[in-house]
Amino acid sequence: MAAAASSRKLILSTLWIFVTLNYLYCDVIGLMDGSLLKQYLNGTVNGMVISENFLLAGAILMEIPIAMVLLSRILPHKANRIANIVAASIKTIAMIATLFIGPTSYYIFFASIEIATTLFIIWYALNWTRSYSSY
Repeated sequence: MAAAASSRKLILSTLWIFVTLNYLYCDVIGLMDGSLLKQYLNGTVNGMVISENFLLAGAILMEIPIAMVLLSRILPHKANRIANIVAASIKTIAMIATLFIGPTSYYIFFASIEIATTLFIIWYALNWTRSYSSY
């Protein structure tokens, strides 16, 4: 049973790596979008002021999936399950909310993958019963 728990932890960690790479590459592609790049350089994107506090909030939001790569591997069963459900819920809600801020086609593409992945993480963690874990 320890192998099953280890496998589940590895899968969750890998899912967080996958979704994090999607978040990051979407941001890289956004920097290649000339109209958005001009807005970034002016400090206002689609009417939102890109302030230091805005960037700090973005950094905190991005730290969630980065931290989950590690936490999914090291937390014990109950804490791991709760952390994955909470973190994936936060990221799902955040991604759905951003879809209402004038998204581009590439953003919708990445957001769909990201939302599907975090919803899967929630489902996978919810279905992680104690029988899969000996620690």
